[in-house]
Amino acid sequence: MTSTTAPARGTLLILNGPNLNLLGTREPGIYGSATLSDVEALTTAAAESAGFGASCLQSNHEGVLIDAIHAARGTAVGIIINAGAYTHTSVALRDAIAAVELPTVEVHISNVHKREEFRHHSYLSPVCSAVIVGAGIHGYELAVSALDKTLS
Repeated sequence: MTSTTAPARGTLLILNGPNLNLLGTREPGIYGSATLSDVEALTTAAAESAGFGASCLQSNHEGVLIDAIHAARGTAVGIIINAGAYTHTSVALRDAIAAVELPTVEVHISNVHKREEFRHHSYLSPVCSAVIVGAGIHGYELAVSALDKTLS
């Protein structure tokens, strides 16, 4: 997990789920050419510009993501999550987000509603304060902005 120094407004936890470590090479027609490092740098810069720190984590393992959400309860003021395919399958991630009671923004690089039917349902959306889909990696900046407004 990468993080910045302790900011005045607190830290945002930026979580990326399975296969997002392959950004830049995985299906660039859908996900673009930006890498996960690009996403993390963009999101960290947006967070810092808004007075937040950022702590970034990517994992292909559901339990690691759940543990990070649980740990955020005492260390973060908000969460940005792109849970990848777990969005459509994980009640456990949904329950973890609900349990920590932190404002959470769900982000998807592609417009999941223009894709396969199974991607149209999110277990996370009902417990998130906002959902951003189809804006490319700019969606992460929009997520920071949404949390900025929520936490003001």
